[in-house]
Amino acid sequence: MKTVSVIMPVYNARDTVALAIGSLGAHACEDVEVIAVDDGSTDGSGELLDVMARESGRLRVLHIPHGGIVQALTAGIEEATGEYIARMDADDESLPGRLDAQRAFLDEREDIGLVGGQVLFGGDRMRAQGYALHVDWLNGLRTPEEIALERFVESPFAHPSVMFRHDLIVRHGGYRDGAFPEDYELWLRWMDAGVRMARIDRPVLRWNDPPQRLSRTDTRYSIDAFYGIKARYLSRYLQRINPFHPEVIIWGSGRTTRRRVRMLQQQGVVVRSWVDVDPDKIGHVIEDAPVIAADNLPGPGEAFSVSFVGNRGARERIGSWFGRHGYRKGVDFLHAA
Repeated sequence: MKTVSVIMPVYNARDTVALAIGSLGAHACEDVEVIAVDDGSTDGSGELLDVMARESGRLRVLHIPHGGIVQALTAGIEEATGEYIARMDADDESLPGRLDAQRAFLDEREDIGLVGGQVLFGGDRMRAQGYALHVDWLNGLRTPEEIALERFVESPFAHPSVMFRHDLIVRHGGYRDGAFPEDYELWLRWMDAGVRMARIDRPVLRWNDPPQRLSRTDTRYSIDAFYGIKARYLSRYLQRINPFHPEVIIWGSGRTTRRRVRMLQQQGVVVRSWVDVDPDKIGHVIEDAPVIAADNLPGPGEAFSVSFVGNRGARERIGSWFGRHGYRKGVDFLHAA
């Protein structure tokens, strides 16, 4: 079995980091190393990590000036000796057997470059319904084909739940810093390069939801930031698979949809028409493109549609409509919200 390096950025996580590292059971695994990168913590996290490292030969600690998660991840990966890289955050919990299960999957599936796993939502589902529903959605994506086709809806993996081949960093580049979520950009870039990704059918992580989670506090994880990086790679994908490129039909015509579609238009995509269910909008013209009803959509093989409707349940209803009328996902349409 190939060796594993677990990369864990740590910033002011003294209250949770011991549990996170303990959940890995790294002290009992001779072929696993945990690299904790103290990202300039000021709460004593670094000192605690040093104490833990003296008690476990499997834990290595790097101390760097505070520079953010991308700098910490990059520093950790540069020190990694494992053939596989596993991610972990300092406020989450890996579940028993996680590393062995993901490693075994990659050992057996040479065609897969990255593997995630199902995650348990470690938060209040009533107070954080959006996050909880996101967990439910990503847990349902398992095969490389499902993940590839749904990757423009949202990030298809919980970042601290993945394991990937170390050589992908060499071949396709590592984490990049910018006005976008660093994990989603990496998945999109690697899939754009042909990397296949999968998910094992078992929970591997308790994904906690503290108030200070970066995805709640950093503008790089805002909705517009997600759509910005999504538009870049979606336009590249459409150029390859859409026989009518650069023309697409957009499902949805509201202000929010139009704002997000403009990011796609900036990449050279042209809106042929808009689809809406509101009879008061049908027949209008928006940015030189008519608003049409779904029943007036060209037949399968005659146009390519992208759905940007993000209302709860809308993706399922639109997908069912396409299926009933003979349209195929990835051939005639895609979801992007």
